[in-house]
Amino acid sequence: MRYAILVTGPAGSGKSTFCNSIITHAQSLGRNIHLFNLDPAADKFEYPPTIDIRDLISLEDVMEEMEFGPNGGLIYCFEYLLNNLDWLEEELGSYEDEYLIIDCPGQIELYTHIPLLPRLASFLQQRCDIRVCATYLLESQFMEDKAKFFAGVMSAMSCMVSLECPHINVLSKMDLVRGRKGKNEVGRYLDPDPTLLQNEINRSTNPKFHALNEAIVGLIEDHNLVSFLPLDPSNDSSIATVLSHIDSAMQYGEAEEVKMPNDMDDGDFGDEE
Repeated sequence: MRYAILVTGPAGSGKSTFCNSIITHAQSLGRNIHLFNLDPAADKFEYPPTIDIRDLISLEDVMEEMEFGPNGGLIYCFEYLLNNLDWLEEELGSYEDEYLIIDCPGQIELYTHIPLLPRLASFLQQRCDIRVCATYLLESQFMEDKAKFFAGVMSAMSCMVSLECPHINVLSKMDLVRGRKGKNEVGRYLDPDPTLLQNEINRSTNPKFHALNEAIVGLIEDHNLVSFLPLDPSNDSSIATVLSHIDSAMQYGEAEEVKMPNDMDDGDFGDEE
């Protein structure tokens, strides 16, 4: 059985750092995880990608030859990949009983406005028989701005609905939060209480937007899908907890007795080292 972590989230949310942290931790356990670079504009890697979309097509070439801008060029690259899935299937063919971590671009339109990543996720699961768990990373700094945090929750929910596969949301860069917010404060955001946060947003926004805030809160409450795991990339215990939840979501190593990850207390994002 093959497994893949689809790493999504907006630009700057720490996706590449997340990939590197997971690979480093897995290697310390004797596990072998291969990096699959799905960003045709990426050019710097801590771990060389085993599979790289740039071997098929690069954003730089598309922008030069087709005279597209960055976003249009990125969409073209993904459409080209989806029209050449035989290439991807061949690249994946040599990996049996393997674990892939797929570093995706940060443009959310790839799975919201234009369903390119959902099509890829479906291909990996149905045609390649790979168990996929999607992760959506949201930068912890969004907690400083309630409106941005609400937008992040909505984006995470959109990704969950679009990809239709096991999904874990991660509040990244928690090492930057420590010292500014107590654990009890962080816990409010790990399992968001929209009604509580709405009151704070209303105090800082024009009253004409209060009805919109209420509608957004109602939408989040009705679906009740989004909660977050905290990730401190400098803390091995925090990385291990996130990887444990991902393994559980995909039933990694199902031939063995399934072990569920330990429940986390609100705001617990790893012991101090």
